[in-house]
Amino acid sequence: MPASITAREPDFVTVEIKIPLSSASLLESEETIQRVLNEAGTLATGEALKQFDTDGSAIEMAGTSWTSKGSLPKTYQTPYGTVEINRHVYQSSSGGTTFCPLEVDGRVIVTATPRFAKQISHKYAEMSSPRLVADLQENHGRSVHRSFVQTLSEAVGSIALLKEETWHYQTPKLSMPVATVSIGVDGTCLLLCEGGFRQAMVGTISLYDAEGERQHTTYVAASPEYGRATFLERMLREVEQVKRLYPKAHYQGLADGAPENWTFLEPLTETQVLDFYHATQYLNRVAKSVHPRSIEAQKLWMKEHCHILKHEIGGAKRLLSEMEAIPSASRLPAVIRAGLQDAITYFRNHHHQMHYAQALSNHLPIGSGVTEAGCKVIIKARLCAAGMKWKEQGAAIILSLRTLSYSHGRWQQFWSKINQYGFNLAEL
Repeated sequence: MPASITAREPDFVTVEIKIPLSSASLLESEETIQRVLNEAGTLATGEALKQFDTDGSAIEMAGTSWTSKGSLPKTYQTPYGTVEINRHVYQSSSGGTTFCPLEVDGRVIVTATPRFAKQISHKYAEMSSPRLVADLQENHGRSVHRSFVQTLSEAVGSIALLKEETWHYQTPKLSMPVATVSIGVDGTCLLLCEGGFRQAMVGTISLYDAEGERQHTTYVAASPEYGRATFLERMLREVEQVKRLYPKAHYQGLADGAPENWTFLEPLTETQVLDFYHATQYLNRVAKSVHPRSIEAQKLWMKEHCHILKHEIGGAKRLLSEMEAIPSASRLPAVIRAGLQDAITYFRNHHHQMHYAQALSNHLPIGSGVTEAGCKVIIKARLCAAGMKWKEQGAAIILSLRTLSYSHGRWQQFWSKINQYGFNLAEL
């Protein structure tokens, strides 16, 4: 056997490996090395699992005596291979639920060791289960069933959802002081098995230094199942935590023109900025009304007026006045005339949120690209590939895993909390 245990001590195990090498193919040698190292890892993990078993003595839990039904075999999945362990399973005198100390204390999830559960759930946040199975086989020499990948990832995601309100995550320590906190919310659609296209929500809380450089972003997301109200509750908890950490920072709301976004953002922020890109989209409609027959003239008009909007104090009000005074608007084609009126209405409603020159002078962001990108990265990239349809719970689990993974530092904190506090799969 290429790998074997040669010594066991209370705090360590010695594994001897023998690796045959090929003089004809380095690739063949490397694949052999991985196979043998996997065998060694499986043996060592099996010994590590045994440390969490009991000696079979009766145990007391919540005033009830539990006795061992014997040392029974079970197969566990590890990052290196499968291992069968004889471990004690307990039951109370009244029968019913059984209890395995090895699994509880070892933080086994379904039948996976915690490290393997961490690996698979992280990959599942990034790729579909068929791709994940292929990746494990090709790059790790591990063969698992697709159903196991889905069951395990759903269990991990369910733990994350269950503990969302009780497990608080720390914002990473930054090398630069935080001068600005920019808060954004947005929604995008995904296809559900029942109900067709529905809106999922993404929120971002971004920390900026005094020079306006983004240092960190926390992502929050919710599937349609949980609704906007639950999503906003999650966002509010995150904002309140950040405000406790950075009470002296400037708080800015940054979003598109949807009224419901500002209903949430305005009470939480000192200044509000409408996404500059959305404002320029409306300016493009005005350009068509000023120069309906010349695309080149439209481009020149846009360049000049975008500069005014972005860099001149009071630029939005100036442009609004100019729009309202456009001559011969009544003689324009209906579509162009409607576009002009939409732009006028938009600037009337939002010019107070278009103080871009002041924002830039104070090193504040003026684009909601972080939040827009959050919609694409957190939701679209994983949940909206060709042919994908989701059940609501499945979508919620993916979003929970991805927000943990993409919010720097949270993935490690989540697993540290599992390691420290454990979990109860019966609650899932």
